[in-house]
Amino acid sequence: MQVRLLPRALAFIALLAASPAAAQQSRGHARIAVVPMASGDGQASGDEKAAQLRDFGADAFVLLLTRALAENATTARRLDDATGVWFTGGDQTLLAPILRDTPTLAAMKARYRAGAVVGGTSAGAAVMSDSMLTGNQHPPGDTLGYYGDEFPTIARGVIEVVPGLGFVSGVILDQHFVRRERHNRLFAAVLERPALLGVGIDESTALEIGPDGTWTVRGLGVVVLYDARAAQLTLAGRALGAIDVRVHVLPAGSRFDPRRGRISLPP
Repeated sequence: MQVRLLPRALAFIALLAASPAAAQQSRGHARIAVVPMASGDGQASGDEKAAQLRDFGADAFVLLLTRALAENATTARRLDDATGVWFTGGDQTLLAPILRDTPTLAAMKARYRAGAVVGGTSAGAAVMSDSMLTGNQHPPGDTLGYYGDEFPTIARGVIEVVPGLGFVSGVILDQHFVRRERHNRLFAAVLERPALLGVGIDESTALEIGPDGTWTVRGLGVVVLYDARAAQLTLAGRALGAIDVRVHVLPAGSRFDPRRGRISLPP
């Protein structure tokens, strides 16, 4: 999501976190934990986002953690009445190792299952899936383009994928997708892991996953889906290739049910 959309996204998160389903344990108002460890300056980033959320009526607090703090049961209990969790942008490889397999992450997931809203921007979105793109490729430094992070090939063993935080299963999430021309990265990752849906979220765009599991595209851009679950792939050891990969380009208002494969464009 781009900066110009971010206040709208935060307002939407604050609204959802105050809904009856989310706020039943917090006396009817939104209480949102801001998790800023992906940022190079976590305190400043967390304080900024918490202030914005308070402007939208939420009770927001910054949860800036080390690995030791994330493993502490007292930290986990700070989430007992949280109705939302917001992950800031930055570098997902800084955030995921702090939270992975900790009581604090377990508490976040428990609140999510109980109806709390979980969201994030940029790295905070990439970290949501159980399989996470790190931004690294092999060989390192093999990049082209203005942003310095384009991925010039679709091949085996090129894109690094590691465990994410697992709020969303069966997918690989990518971000800044169209704007930063990350098609090759996501294509390569999906073709090597065809059981996973590739989800490319463009800037100024959000993907809302509802309580029933239905996805809805919000914002100004598109979400691109790569579905290789029924594709025919080249054999291991051969050049990476596939036929019958399904591609969906979904503008705002589009809906997708990943369990049933049902998809609709806006009217």
